[in-house]
Parts: sequence; C-alpha cells; structure tokens
Amino acid sequence: MHPEPSEPTGQLDVEGCLACDLTSGRQSLPGGVVWQSAHWRVEHCVGPLGVGTLLLKPLRHVEGIAELTVDEAAELGPALRHTSAVVSELCEPEQVYTCLWSHAGRRRGHIHFVVQPATRAAIDTHGGAYGPALQVAMFEAAVSPGAAAVEDFADRARALFGQPGS
Repeated sequence: MHPEPSEPTGQLDVEGCLACDLTSGRQSLPGGVVWQSAHWRVEHCVGPLGVGTLLLKPLRHVEGIAELTVDEAAELGPALRHTSAVVSELCEPEQVYTCLWSHAGRRRGHIHFVVQPATRAAIDTHGGAYGPALQVAMFEAAVSPGAAAVEDFADRARALFGQPGS
C-alpha cells in the first residue's frame, strides 16, 4: 500500500499548463471562479463542451489522483457531488457526465473533472451521440459557447454554490 501524502509534493503552479494559467490569471477565464475551497476550484469549461459544463480541479498542479494529499482527497467527493448537483439543477439533463481528464498528447497533465450536462438538445444536435461519443462529436464540431452565456451560467451556478463570484 502506498503512503498517503499529508503534504503536497511537486509544483504548485506550472506556466504553460492551461489549468494553472487559468487559475493564476495568465489566461482569461470566462465566467470567473464559480466556487473555491481550500484545495479545489470550480470554473466553467473553456472548450466546446457546451454551456453548463463545469470543471473541478485542484488548486495546485496535480497530475494523478494518487498525488492528492489526504485533505485534498477528503474534499474531492463532496465537491464533485455538489458540482454535479448544481449542473443537474440548472440544466435538467438526461445525465450528468463526470469524467477525469489529465492526459493529452500522451503526456500527464493537471487533473480536472469535467462535469457535463448531457442534455437532449446536445445529444440531438450531435446525431444522437451520447457518452464519450458525444464529447468527441462536440470537440469535432469545435463550437464553444459565447462569453455572455458562460457568464450567465456561472452567475446562476455561484448562487447555487452559495458563494459570491470572483
């Protein structure tokens, strides 16, 4: 059994990592911070996965679940459940997808959970695709939501999280 780290290891912030760049303000974040705890942050997805897709990511640069500290791991379950509940309430989807992404170009990256509403409209728009096929179709279509729609959703999500925007 691997020991559970009580202190963070590795780098806190990696320049050039999109997740870190958004957290640090080096890149613009439409919608701003939706929710933040001592270890985790929720923000709206900056890619083509539709209005209402939120990301839950650790504040520090972490490339695998096994690298989480005990405190980070303890916050993860409740934060993921709450994020999914907010997406479900605001979007009323057929399902809320919760996927861990941290691998691109065959390289490890900053972990983040994509919490995506699989709405009837999104599924129908993409030829009935659902699950991973829906996400692939949305990336292939490459249509990102407009800033105004993201800002509006983020405001409504912040109200449900019960925390003022930043």
